[in-house]
Amino acid sequence: MGTRREELQDRTIVRIAAHLPDLIVYGDYSQERPSVDYFDGVLMFVDISGFTAMTEKFSTAMYMDRGAEQLVEILNYYISAIVEKVLMFGGDILKFAGDALLALWKVERKQLKNIITVVIKCSLEIHGLFEDQEVEEGLDVRVKIGLAAGHISMLVFGDDTRNYFLVIGQAVDDVRLAQNMARMNDVILSPNCWQLCDRNMIEIERIPDQRAVKVNFLKPPPSFNFEEFFTKCMTFMDYYPGEHKNFLRLACILDSDPKLEMSLQKYVMENILKQIDDKQLGGYLSELRPVTIVFVNLMFKEQDKAEVIGTAIQDACVHITSVLKVFRGQINKVFMFDKGCSFLCVFGFPGEKAPDEFSHALESAVDIFDFCSQVHKIHTVSIGVASGIVFCGIVGHTVRHEYTVIGQKVNIAARMMMYYPGIVSCDSVTYNGSNLPAYFFKELPKKAMKGVGDSGPVYQCLGLNEKVMFGMAYLICNRNEGYPLLGRDKEIRYFMRTMKEFLMSNCSRILMYEGLFGYGKSQILMEIEYLAQGENHRTIAIALTKISFHQNFYTVQILMANVLGLDTCRHYKERQTNLQSRVRRLLDEKFHCLLNDIFHVQFPISREISKMSTLKKQKQLEALFMKILEQTVKEERIIFIIDEAQFVDVASWTFMEKLIRTVPIFIIMSLSPFVGLPCAAASAIMKNRNTTYITLGPMQPIDIRNKVCLDLNVRSIPKELETRYLVEGSCGIPYYCEELLKNLDRHQVLVFQQMEPEEKTKVTWNNLFKNFVKPTEELKGFSLRNEEGSEEVCDLVSGVRLKNLSLPASLKEISLVQLDSMSLFHQMLVRCAAIIGLTFTTELLFEVLPCWNMKMMIKALATLVELNVFYCFRNGKDLRLALKQNATSFEVHHRSSSLRPSEEMAHSEEEELRELEGEVIECHIIRFSRPIMQKTAYELWLKDQKKAMHLKCARFLEENAHRCDHCRSGDFIPYHHFMVDIRLNTLDMDTIKKMTKPRGIQAKEEINLAKSEVPKRSELLPENLSPEEIKDRILGFFDLIITRLRTVEEDIIPLESCQCEEVLEIVILPLAQHFVALGENNKALYYFLEIAAAYLILGDNYMAYVYLNEGEKLLKILRQKKSWRRTFESATFYSLKGQVCFNMGQMVLARKMLRKALKLFNRVFPYNMISLFLQTHVEKNRHFHYLNQQGSDSSPPGKKRLAQLYQQTACFSLLWRIYSSNYFFHYKFYGHLAAVMQVNSALETQNDFQIINAYLDYSLYHQLAGCQGMWFKYELMAMEQIVNLPLKGEGIEIVALVAGRLAHIKYIMGHLDLAIELGSRAHKLWSLLRNPNKHYLVLCRLCKSLFLKSRYKQLIQVLGWLWDFSVAEEHIFTKAFFYFVCLDIMLYSGFIYRTFEECVEFICQNEDNRILKFQSGILLGLYSCVAIWYARLQDWDEFHTFSSRAKPLVSRRTPTVLYYEGISRYLEGQVLYLQKQIEQQLENAQDCGVELLKNLESLVAQNTTGPVFYPRLYHLMAYVCILMGDGQNCDLFLNTALRLSETQGNMLEKCWLNMSKEWWYSTLESLEDQWLQTVLSLPSWEKILSGKVNIHDVQKNKFLMRVNILDNPF
Repeated sequence: MGTRREELQDRTIVRIAAHLPDLIVYGDYSQERPSVDYFDGVLMFVDISGFTAMTEKFSTAMYMDRGAEQLVEILNYYISAIVEKVLMFGGDILKFAGDALLALWKVERKQLKNIITVVIKCSLEIHGLFEDQEVEEGLDVRVKIGLAAGHISMLVFGDDTRNYFLVIGQAVDDVRLAQNMARMNDVILSPNCWQLCDRNMIEIERIPDQRAVKVNFLKPPPSFNFEEFFTKCMTFMDYYPGEHKNFLRLACILDSDPKLEMSLQKYVMENILKQIDDKQLGGYLSELRPVTIVFVNLMFKEQDKAEVIGTAIQDACVHITSVLKVFRGQINKVFMFDKGCSFLCVFGFPGEKAPDEFSHALESAVDIFDFCSQVHKIHTVSIGVASGIVFCGIVGHTVRHEYTVIGQKVNIAARMMMYYPGIVSCDSVTYNGSNLPAYFFKELPKKAMKGVGDSGPVYQCLGLNEKVMFGMAYLICNRNEGYPLLGRDKEIRYFMRTMKEFLMSNCSRILMYEGLFGYGKSQILMEIEYLAQGENHRTIAIALTKISFHQNFYTVQILMANVLGLDTCRHYKERQTNLQSRVRRLLDEKFHCLLNDIFHVQFPISREISKMSTLKKQKQLEALFMKILEQTVKEERIIFIIDEAQFVDVASWTFMEKLIRTVPIFIIMSLSPFVGLPCAAASAIMKNRNTTYITLGPMQPIDIRNKVCLDLNVRSIPKELETRYLVEGSCGIPYYCEELLKNLDRHQVLVFQQMEPEEKTKVTWNNLFKNFVKPTEELKGFSLRNEEGSEEVCDLVSGVRLKNLSLPASLKEISLVQLDSMSLFHQMLVRCAAIIGLTFTTELLFEVLPCWNMKMMIKALATLVELNVFYCFRNGKDLRLALKQNATSFEVHHRSSSLRPSEEMAHSEEEELRELEGEVIECHIIRFSRPIMQKTAYELWLKDQKKAMHLKCARFLEENAHRCDHCRSGDFIPYHHFMVDIRLNTLDMDTIKKMTKPRGIQAKEEINLAKSEVPKRSELLPENLSPEEIKDRILGFFDLIITRLRTVEEDIIPLESCQCEEVLEIVILPLAQHFVALGENNKALYYFLEIAAAYLILGDNYMAYVYLNEGEKLLKILRQKKSWRRTFESATFYSLKGQVCFNMGQMVLARKMLRKALKLFNRVFPYNMISLFLQTHVEKNRHFHYLNQQGSDSSPPGKKRLAQLYQQTACFSLLWRIYSSNYFFHYKFYGHLAAVMQVNSALETQNDFQIINAYLDYSLYHQLAGCQGMWFKYELMAMEQIVNLPLKGEGIEIVALVAGRLAHIKYIMGHLDLAIELGSRAHKLWSLLRNPNKHYLVLCRLCKSLFLKSRYKQLIQVLGWLWDFSVAEEHIFTKAFFYFVCLDIMLYSGFIYRTFEECVEFICQNEDNRILKFQSGILLGLYSCVAIWYARLQDWDEFHTFSSRAKPLVSRRTPTVLYYEGISRYLEGQVLYLQKQIEQQLENAQDCGVELLKNLESLVAQNTTGPVFYPRLYHLMAYVCILMGDGQNCDLFLNTALRLSETQGNMLEKCWLNMSKEWWYSTLESLEDQWLQTVLSLPSWEKILSGKVNIHDVQKNKFLMRVNILDNPF
């Protein structure tokens, strides 16, 4: 039976009938319109309270989690219960009026008595439905019911395409009045109904001063059987499904009838019919949507009979329909209540959104008002217009429902219509959004309107006919001295250049700025107007509106009124006097009356003019204006500035086109892109050789940040707010940024607090990355203080989810306009893409598109790319490059395109589309050009549809959710997937095996690198070899591997480099979000951990932090279920957090996190000395046990155990570094224990890489601690381990890693020659293996070794490789390191490779890059180098600028080489500043010197400070000592530095030390400008290379540190 019912209800005619009452479905009406029918019946009006408030609550919700679908579920839960009750009692639902409904029981008059009893029974049962119901969403839903009975008329009216119906009569008026009298849970009978009912059956309560009565309950006699009574009554109902008891309506079983179907379709809205016809869009029409409501009320002179007012309603309806159709508006409902007929019209229904909706609604309202006011029999026309978010959707029961709108804005429009009769009124949203001149409106006095709390200001629309309002057409916005024009320097330069050309020549210039809405065109013109002020020229600036376009010659009128000085005249007589004096010599007096209409003056009309045709008058005017302008420009140059120039009328374009050919004038315009083709004159101006046409680009991210700081008046904002919400969401469009900020303010998610110095802020995990985003130096001169004068920072409310914040209605509207302008075909593609995410692959899109072929998809994508809905990219690298910077403004040469014939242009457009299709085929990655489009399209899906699509995406993506083929497809967290079962698909064993199997290196490697060709352990490192022989053997081993790799390159070298970053961005990131959407928290948590680990590998600490926080939210939810899996994930969280803190230089926090992780891994790290020594003893025994068992064939640990051991090893590796960097003596014991535990955990894994890495770490630990024998032993053990490796894929990578690690260690320890030898080999290995993430580190380290050895030719060669690498891979860290070395070369090597200005420009442009900003060391080094440069030049202001930027980074004490490079440069800068303090004899100079010396000594004393830094540190200590007058210690430190330089072969420092020693103890006087002279003579590398400068001479270009000894040395 269920299947049969479903088949019946799926018929098109049944689905159409569900939207209509039986009165229409079974009616038999003539084709004549209007037509009238009469009958008797009982009416029930049910008003349901609470729905409007609930709609408002949903429409203003902060998050997108609960939207239209949840709202429609709640609405229909209640309404469908009422509908079902009405249908069960034989009623016919006539209309749904928002949250109310009107029902009819149509019977003969003699049956009214009994039917009223049935209707009362129905009403009481409806009330009973809600008495004991749980209140949904905290809302009190109750009903009020009014009943009436008597004669009813039905009027059917409309046109050829749409029909409407109304019920009219006293009963209709009575039922409304009865309902108005009702309170909650009341049933009120109208007077006539009370007269007609069976009074014996009803207990009533009288209403004071009313003839209507309130029903208390039914009181049937004891013998009364309601079932029999009801059955008898239903026999009088024509369409009650008596024998069809399984159906609520007979209309549910309608047979197909094409004629009836065609007739019924006319009563249903077009978008509903589309939904019925096109099942793929089913359900899309229920939305919370920004619309504009136009409520039209017609009051009639007579309202006794339907036929009397029917013609008037028919005429009004036909006109209203025709007006609305122009602007894609629709009539949703027609009511007949309160002595008037009301039309509910809506602009912006799904699929019908159009640009300029507010102004179109007002224009339509004025047109309707003017027409209906002239219709015979209509007494008063009242129109209310309101805009905002309302619920648009299908409300009711499955068998009877209607498409309606519900919301506060609907109520406001209705109330304005009633409380402001006889006019067109609108709310403030419509007024502001229309962008019409203020003089089109008049603010009305506020009135208390029923059911409306605060409607805001209400305006009367006076009409939309543009008038010449002198002095009111100025630019819309005003220039603010305290608010600079941000990010538009290029656009202003275009103006300055064109202005200069204009002033220097005798011909016209035109400058046109084209940009979309919100790009800030008016702001640019406002700045230009300010800059254009001058003595010898006059500036006239005006702003047009969309109404201006329809007014002939309007633009020229306004411009000429300004030229003639009429804009300041207060009265027409004053204007007339001015005109007479200006045109007396140019125009005969009899022609003065030509100016009457155009300038609102009253010159006498002459006979000649009265006989003149309109065209001739126009020509006369144009000739006059041309003469006036010719005369004016002889006295002063004129600059016309026109804002919104797309609204220039055709006649004005024509005049301006002639003007620029005749008179030298400068016209500057801003305009939005023309909707259609511009007129011929406009095209001619655009193509003129003197026209500069600029297409505006969006603002850059840095400018958006500055704008936000200015708008909020704060010194810094959270990184998350800047990057993930404002920069991404605004796409660089200022208006979008402003609306997003307003949205944040509306939801109260921003908090402001007083700015504290960073050093005073206690660092916790939660504030690790807070308030790091600050405005640039560009805003330095602008006050960012609050009213009290203190500086504030902006933060986010705790727990706010920016990603899920609901869109501002204004931005959603823009997206809906674009979406609704697309074909259904393209809409479907955009909606499917929105489910996938902001960025997606073409393969995944094809997977989720329903029933599409590839050709269809490519063609649709190409069109959408052309429309700028999508961008396409060939790979992830192109995408990342595009996201770094928005497109800039550029000049368009319309002249060149105009030279092509039109046929060729049409042909080229087709060719371009074909080329675009080819580009889309080649492109792998697609991205929404604007995130708001993705969010808007995503919200259109229904809950179940979303879930199905997310599941489909997740199934597709998870197959590739692992590291790339080059990296052997493993997990980012080793063996992670063995710890948890996260697979969606069931047949996944093959996939898992594939993930664990090495890829990218072919099996032929084992053959090509056979064991016989590689030295065995005993052969490579036999006993009794000298260190020199061991070195040669090790280098020879690496050479052999490189040789073998080169000979078999085709077989074993990977075909492509590492693609892990692309996998992360287009697979794993979206996959995690799909699982979040599906509610699969376990799987989402797994991938958030993977994402965080991946970002750490890629060096992006901030993004790792972000996704760790995302995952932690899920972890807190899942922690309720305790399991070993959950413990592992918690431990991994702490481990990854520890790595982030370590990289950020927060050692205390990192230590805390790593200890927590180890505790959860059951490897508790000791807290006191007793447990420390006990644990050390245990670990030493374990260590010897593992070493003894290493050669045996013990079984390896399981995968789950390996996952734990890998994490433990990572924790211990960081812990020993943290403890070694501490000054406390006993911490070295903790460091030693951590190093031993790292080795033990690695040995337990039985993994070669882990073991070798741990050996090298252990060796480095002992080298830094000064334990000679131990470090050498473990270094040899590491080498012996790699000799035993099977040299296939992973084995070769381990060899390369070892070469790189050994080079790094040797550099740290100051063995520079060996570091270069090993680094060169590591470079060769990684260049063959094509792994950029490893290769760049090797090159960076090699640079430093060569730099200290002064091997400049090799250094420049390596720097060239580094630069090529940074450009090819778009690797910001590599580029930063490149410039770091370039600065070092200038400071210490005596020549220039890249100029100082280029280096500083790079720093300023990239200092906010999140990888550089949150990577300890690199920015510290860059800032400090620049500070040193300025200190040497005695430019102390610039020194302090960069030194102050470096200072906060000093506290991030990460024990890495990069940090020590940076801190040594920073301290050098402070030493130079000390010299200045001593020179100026400042009081605190001595204290500063003592403090500085302590800092230098403590840095040398740290275990983690490598010996390679000692020469420089001792050099600086010697300088401080001589400045302080301590010659003895100066000699000691200087000699120590020289000895170390000699030992290490540090030629750079040795040369500088010798020069310092000679300089400090010489009798020569200090030269003030010594370094300035040196800087001016610094040669470029090109000169050295060409032989013009001797390489040995450049070593003399050293900075000689000046000596000024304190008068009172300590």
